[in-house]
This record gives sequence, structure tokens and C-alpha cells, in this order.
Amino acid sequence: MSTTTTTTLEKPLERTTDNDDTPKMFHYVRKSKIAESAVMGNYVVALCGETFPVTRSPKPNSPVCPDCKKIFESLKKG
Repeated sequence: MSTTTTTTLEKPLERTTDNDDTPKMFHYVRKSKIAESAVMGNYVVALCGETFPVTRSPKPNSPVCPDCKKIFESLKKG
């Protein structure tokens, strides 16, 4: 059994894309890594384990990775 630990999370961020570079779904990543990735192009690691550079921010009602959502909801609040 594997244990996942993380810190403060912000809104979900994109990854999996269509051919036109539009994200199919967004992922949860560490809040502290979002700006750094967007500016420097560094890769972030989503709760589900997927790695990618931040290129877009989600809009309201954007689809969220079901694995990230499940992990996020299981984390302790606070």
C-alpha cells in the first residue's frame, strides 16, 4: 500500500490535451509550484503522479482528473 503526502493545494491545473493543445482535464498540484512552472517551464507532479509543465489555468466547471479528485478529497483538511 502506498502513502501519498502533499501540502497546500490550489486549483486543478491542466495536462492531458487534444491536438489543438486544449486540456481534456485538469490535475491538482502543489500551490507553491504553479508560478515557478508557469514562468520557468519546470515540471510539476500532480496528485495522481502525472508530470507536466503548467501552461493553462482551469476555468469554472473544467473537468478534473478523477484520480486527483479522489486523492484530494481523502486528504485531511487544514
